[in-house]
Amino acid sequence: QLQLVESGGGLVQPGGSLRLSCTTSGLTLNDFTIGWFRQAPGKEREGVACISSRDGSAIYANSVKGRFTISRDNAKNTVSLQMDSLKPEDTAVYYCHTESFWGQGTQVTVSS
Repeated sequence: QLQLVESGGGLVQPGGSLRLSCTTSGLTLNDFTIGWFRQAPGKEREGVACISSRDGSAIYANSVKGRFTISRDNAKNTVSLQMDSLKPEDTAVYYCHTESFWGQGTQVTVSS
């Protein structure tokens, strides 16, 4: 069965960095487009970044463009999200997603 497990969240100061990982199982990673989403308290879930199965190209939300980088390691069945120059407004639960499957989420808190 397809599973997605996020890790790497935590508390970081503004301007800091975190690297999230989405470890997948039950699929051949390079056959699937994988996305990262986030949901802040009281807000709707929003797309952050996704990486194409076809050519590895990535797209980003305008709010994170230039600060976040999505990448995939097909050999390790992992999709990562490198987050730099973090801002308080990046605080949210971050989820990875493909097809109809979601991970359980990992909390990212940006605060001084």
